[in-house]
Amino acid sequence: MDYVAFGKGQQPLLILPGLSDGFKTVKHQALPLTFYYRRFAKDFRVYIFSRKNELPASYSTRDMASDQNVALEKLGIEKACVIGVSQGGMIAQHLAIDFPSSVAKLVIAVSLARQTETLQRVVKRWIDMAKAGDYRSLVIDTMEKTFTNRQLRNYRPFYPIISRVGKPTSFARFLIQASACLTHDAYQELGAIQCPTLVIGGDSDRVAGKGTSQEIASKIKHSQLVLYKDLGHGAYEEARDFNQQIQTFLYPG
Repeated sequence: MDYVAFGKGQQPLLILPGLSDGFKTVKHQALPLTFYYRRFAKDFRVYIFSRKNELPASYSTRDMASDQNVALEKLGIEKACVIGVSQGGMIAQHLAIDFPSSVAKLVIAVSLARQTETLQRVVKRWIDMAKAGDYRSLVIDTMEKTFTNRQLRNYRPFYPIISRVGKPTSFARFLIQASACLTHDAYQELGAIQCPTLVIGGDSDRVAGKGTSQEIASKIKHSQLVLYKDLGHGAYEEARDFNQQIQTFLYPG
């Protein structure tokens, strides 16, 4: 299981990325990841984890959470703050439900607790593209579904380059993780989450679907909700204060 670690703080902070992990793990990504999450480096010891390298054919988000907890135990991390983004947020839900002693505070970002028509339609389309080996269409559709038109105006001129960079030699890892998205369901168990929780997302999510962040927050007793108007699944990049909101919530002490 690949991971990146940095930061000067004593409090462990675990970050679980989304479905992009199906294309590329965090291996060799230390510099960009350290830069992107640099605001957490002073107060936390940050760990950014990929899913394990060898994925079984049938591998659920709950299985991913169980393996993640094993990794924490191996590293001697007893209680961490946890940020889960998109599919990482699905994994983080099960981590907090099944291993509550491992999670001090929880952030669930641009994610969902159970299936929506939007998620089923979008991810099944991505699976079809991956099975066809159509990386270009998959990358472009992911961008189009994730970001607002305002942000896409900056990205669209670079589609010819973006769609050629990073193509995996095999789509197997992506397909396994995408399939796990389509079976995720922690909705009825969210009430078991007892740690302080921040749910953060956009009100116009075209990947997870609308209302998913509100639904999660309504089921977790000790939760706060930050919802960005007119932003979608890419709120983590488009909202200027996204990481600041998380930092304020997690700040030790």
